[in-house]
Amino acid sequence: MELELRHLKTIRAIADAGSLTRAATDLGLAQPALSAQLKRIERALGGALFERGRHGVRVTALGELVLERTRVVLPAVTELQQEAARFARAPRTSSVLRLGGTHGPLLGALVDRLADAVPDARVSTCTSWSERELARLLAEGRLDFALAGTCGSADPPGAAGLVWQEVAVDPVFVMLAAGHPLAGRAELDLAELADAEWACVPGDGCFGDCFTAACARAGFTPRRMYETDTAALVHLVQVGRAVGTCRATFPTTPGVITRPLTGTPLTWRHLLGRHTVTQGDALATTVLAQARMAHAGVAARSDSYTAWLSARRDPAPPALP
Repeated sequence: MELELRHLKTIRAIADAGSLTRAATDLGLAQPALSAQLKRIERALGGALFERGRHGVRVTALGELVLERTRVVLPAVTELQQEAARFARAPRTSSVLRLGGTHGPLLGALVDRLADAVPDARVSTCTSWSERELARLLAEGRLDFALAGTCGSADPPGAAGLVWQEVAVDPVFVMLAAGHPLAGRAELDLAELADAEWACVPGDGCFGDCFTAACARAGFTPRRMYETDTAALVHLVQVGRAVGTCRATFPTTPGVITRPLTGTPLTWRHLLGRHTVTQGDALATTVLAQARMAHAGVAARSDSYTAWLSARRDPAPPALP
């Protein structure tokens, strides 16, 4: 029998699980079938890889040697597969530009700007709530660029070869029904919303934890959080069921207003990601510049955001004696 990659994965699974029973469960095999396969592998390698005992298996010296090689071979093969996928999926000409992004106005604004900045390119888009999924699509060569984000100073989604550059940093605002008792205020303290139920869009970053921590600093625990799509979030806010969290660039919506929080307890960092293998610096510089201008345009269309920015650029003059 010739040794194959699946055999190395089996050895690794048994070592990680510490017993044939648990490894069989992880691999979706019956234990007798896994035992028989292990015996064939051991015959091919010339000796026992594991010593069986009452409490599981223990790796032999030969097993340690083989496992050491699997730690090199398996990641190398995975990297080879990813590189091949990126190469196969990368556009052969500049006629296609594949953009990914989380849901929001920034992606549409970037597409609009790129129509003029890169007039020969056909732009396609892919949206996802998951920043990790966008990173995976970049790593696999299925996207050229991705607009994602992180809460505050959190690290961006990680994958080998990815580069993330900052587009802008927004405060996180709250979204209220137009008839909410606090709707007339220019700015709200988070503690004033201690009795509210909350709604936000889903994500796989740390925003939920950061929001809970901000509420704790304000002296309360959120009563309930609805994680839902944008349309349902807006509805929950419009009917007064919940107060929403949103980026400051959230577009004007009938029956809904957005307001900043005192002290800006939460921020959102917009990022543009690419893979260094599939995209070079020249196009990346153009797309990043257009993304930053797209963000500025989106921000300018939000009355509450422009008022917030103006208040920070033009502080009130000191009171006269």
